[in-house]
Amino acid sequence: MTDSGAELPWLVIREDDNGNRYRVGRYATQSEAQKIADKLDAHGHKQLYWVERIGQRARP
Repeated sequence: MTDSGAELPWLVIREDDNGNRYRVGRYATQSEAQKIADKLDAHGHKQLYWVERIGQRARP
Protein backbone atom coordinates (compact mmCIF):
# COMPACT_ATOMS: atom_id res chain seq x y z
CA MET A 1 0.00 0.00 0.00
CA THR A 2 1.09 3.54 -0.63
CA ASP A 3 0.19 6.65 1.32
CA SER A 4 -2.72 7.25 -1.07
CA GLY A 5 -4.13 3.80 -0.27
CA ALA A 6 -3.58 2.44 -3.81
CA GLU A 7 -1.99 -0.97 -4.16
CA LEU A 8 0.95 -1.09 -6.59
CA PRO A 9 1.94 -4.76 -6.86
CA TRP A 10 3.76 -4.64 -10.23
CA LEU A 11 7.44 -3.69 -10.47
CA VAL A 12 9.65 -2.70 -13.37
CA ILE A 13 13.17 -3.96 -12.74
CA ARG A 14 16.34 -2.88 -14.56
CA GLU A 15 19.54 -4.90 -14.71
CA ASP A 16 22.69 -3.13 -15.82
CA ASP A 17 25.80 -4.44 -17.57
CA ASN A 18 27.34 -5.48 -14.24
CA GLY A 19 24.35 -7.53 -13.09
CA ASN A 20 23.13 -4.89 -10.63
CA ARG A 21 19.33 -4.79 -10.33
CA TYR A 22 17.24 -1.74 -9.56
CA ARG A 23 13.55 -1.14 -9.05
CA VAL A 24 12.49 1.48 -11.60
CA GLY A 25 8.92 1.89 -10.37
CA ARG A 26 5.77 0.31 -8.97
CA TYR A 27 2.51 0.12 -10.91
CA ALA A 28 -1.11 -0.88 -10.35
CA THR A 29 -1.40 -3.21 -13.34
CA GLN A 30 0.85 -5.56 -15.24
CA SER A 31 -0.11 -3.82 -18.48
CA GLU A 32 0.94 -0.42 -17.16
CA ALA A 33 4.27 -1.79 -15.92
CA GLN A 34 4.90 -3.59 -19.22
CA LYS A 35 4.33 -0.38 -21.20
CA ILE A 36 6.96 1.38 -19.12
CA ALA A 37 9.43 -1.51 -19.45
CA ASP A 38 8.89 -1.63 -23.23
CA LYS A 39 9.38 2.12 -23.54
CA LEU A 40 12.63 1.99 -21.56
CA ASP A 41 13.84 -1.07 -23.48
CA ALA A 42 13.26 0.74 -26.79
CA HIS A 43 16.11 3.15 -26.00
CA GLY A 44 18.55 0.51 -27.22
CA HIS A 45 20.88 0.55 -24.22
CA LYS A 46 22.44 -2.63 -22.85
CA GLN A 47 20.22 -2.61 -19.76
CA LEU A 48 17.56 -5.27 -19.42
CA TYR A 49 14.07 -4.36 -18.21
CA TRP A 50 11.34 -6.71 -17.03
CA VAL A 51 8.12 -6.79 -15.06
CA GLU A 52 7.43 -8.86 -11.97
CA ARG A 53 4.77 -8.95 -9.30
CA ILE A 54 5.75 -8.24 -5.70
CA GLY A 55 6.37 -11.56 -4.00
CA GLN A 56 7.12 -13.27 -7.31
CA ARG A 57 10.49 -14.98 -7.55
CA ALA A 58 13.09 -12.67 -9.06
CA ARG A 59 14.33 -13.35 -12.57
CA PRO A 60 17.67 -15.21 -12.70
